[in-house]
Amino acid sequence: MDVTTILILLLVGAVATYISGDKLASKVALAFSLGALGLTLNLLSVYSNGGDISFTRNWIDLPKVALAFKADGLAMVMVLLTTALTPLIIFSSFGNTFHNAKNFYALVLFMSFAMVGTFLAADGLLYYVFWELALIPIYFIALIWGNGDAEKRKKAVLKFFIYTLGGSLFMLIAFAYLYSKADSFLLEDLYKLDLSWNEQCWIFFAFFLAYAIKIPIIPFHTWQAKVYQKAPTVGTMLLSGIMLKMGLYSVIRWQLPIAPSAAKTYMPLIIGLSIAGVIYGSIVALRQKDLKKLLAYSSLAHVGLIAAGCYTLTLDGLSGAVSQMIAHGFVIVGLFFVAEIIYRRYETRKITDMGGIRSQTPKFTSMFMILVLASVALPGTYNFVGEFTVLYSLSQVNIWYAILGGTTIILGAYYMLKMFQNTMLGETNAKIFADVTTNEAITLIAIISFLLFFGLYPKPLVDLVTPSLNEILSTINRFN
Repeated sequence: MDVTTILILLLVGAVATYISGDKLASKVALAFSLGALGLTLNLLSVYSNGGDISFTRNWIDLPKVALAFKADGLAMVMVLLTTALTPLIIFSSFGNTFHNAKNFYALVLFMSFAMVGTFLAADGLLYYVFWELALIPIYFIALIWGNGDAEKRKKAVLKFFIYTLGGSLFMLIAFAYLYSKADSFLLEDLYKLDLSWNEQCWIFFAFFLAYAIKIPIIPFHTWQAKVYQKAPTVGTMLLSGIMLKMGLYSVIRWQLPIAPSAAKTYMPLIIGLSIAGVIYGSIVALRQKDLKKLLAYSSLAHVGLIAAGCYTLTLDGLSGAVSQMIAHGFVIVGLFFVAEIIYRRYETRKITDMGGIRSQTPKFTSMFMILVLASVALPGTYNFVGEFTVLYSLSQVNIWYAILGGTTIILGAYYMLKMFQNTMLGETNAKIFADVTTNEAITLIAIISFLLFFGLYPKPLVDLVTPSLNEILSTINRFN
């Protein structure tokens, strides 16, 4: 058994969900997503015991393209993130009603299939195919099932599609050039290339455009807030929890090892842009009156810090970035779900229309508070592990990077706690706020349990990714 079984199961699940009909679609999608999670855990066990779960077969002779899927610790932890969050996201949607539910849930599973393929692909052209495939379902999810004015939603989604597609074309050109040098798209062959400094610079920035838009890093972030706001909450969760991690993961897997000299040269510039995103996202979040937009800019600030960690080119930076990717994926999905729970009851996302909820539902308030504290990296949560390690790596490069990057803790604590006060505390709201349902409570408890468990015991995930990151760092430093 190898990792292709996860891909096959998700693809079959998407088809089965579509043909199951609207009434059964959500349950069928949940069953297949849980099956993919179980299969991932089983394959992780095989991998941890020294089993080979990678897969490579020739696919196309000219150009030489292989069905190559590399299952190392880094890839598997990202697959685990995807297959763990997908059933949670599907389960969280059970409180909503979607027209053409079979189409909606089939697209969710197909998007999960494409993202898993992106994390596993070890052939450049195959990777590019999965990278682009992931864009198609989220485009339709946001366009058809989104909220707000239809025309504004269309403009926001189209801008997102054009931005990401345009950036990806530069990456495709880079792969075409690399193929002309290596006569192969295989990742291991591209790692062996001895490119000149000028060649590396062109390749580095071609990749950077694709990844900076997807992450996003300023000034390529302008699509993000509106799409997060206009997309249905399930779409926003998929985007913020998993899809943006495709860009961060790809920086580590593809960009840095293929163009290491350019990465070292332009490290100050890219870290500077990333930290600028931390400060910008935090300041703009302070001004937001819409709960989803506030969380969108909060996400921008956090991923800016993750990107900065990636570009430190240190083991601590890469390890902290991966930990923070996983932690951010869970906490941002939890926070957007909280926003959805409030919207289900009040039918508003304006923070000024909320307040006084705590007196009506203390259990929900407590769970929301834990997620807020995790978001601001309180010790004992998994977010603290990643954020502290990234800041430590930045201090190794330049202490000012750590000081400026650390503003995410101070500003984040301010706007998140202020948001919590305005939404949950104060005099009892005149509107009735029904307590969380069993489905809602299970989803929130699962997310919180993950963040607290790995916050206290991060060793299993750190040990899983460290050998892969050491190999990547050896590739980056191969010409030193």
